[in-house]
Amino acid sequence: MADLAFTDKFGNYHIVDVKTHREDTKFNMPNLTSVERLSRFYEDDKHYFSLLIIKYRIDGASLIVTEVTFKPIEFLGWDCLTIGALGWGQIQIANSNNVTINKNYSRKLWMIELCDILLEFYPKEITKIGERIKRFETIKEFWLQKEDL
Repeated sequence: MADLAFTDKFGNYHIVDVKTHREDTKFNMPNLTSVERLSRFYEDDKHYFSLLIIKYRIDGASLIVTEVTFKPIEFLGWDCLTIGALGWGQIQIANSNNVTINKNYSRKLWMIELCDILLEFYPKEITKIGERIKRFETIKEFWLQKEDL
């Protein structure tokens, strides 16, 4: 879940996920964390899951850092995040070229939005699974009819 962790002088526990983004790439969709893991971690108000996002470009043999952002995940707007279908669901940046920051956004509101998004996401996954079951029932029937060579 994190590349580094520390406890600050106020007793808050911070875990930090470091993400690098090369600016001249067309598309990047990095995984951030499991929705289930984050929801458990955030049950404690003294826990913070933060991102250290380092944007850079390469100029010849030089690496040039163009932007560094260090923010809790709840400051990232849902307009730039998505949920990937891995396990309980994986929070992802939809495209690292377009990250929106909502400074001082409420964790409570952000988590309620996460729940709303998941309550729309899961029924769609159920539909997809139903289609996959039907597909493999058809494939199995095909193979049951084949002669064993």
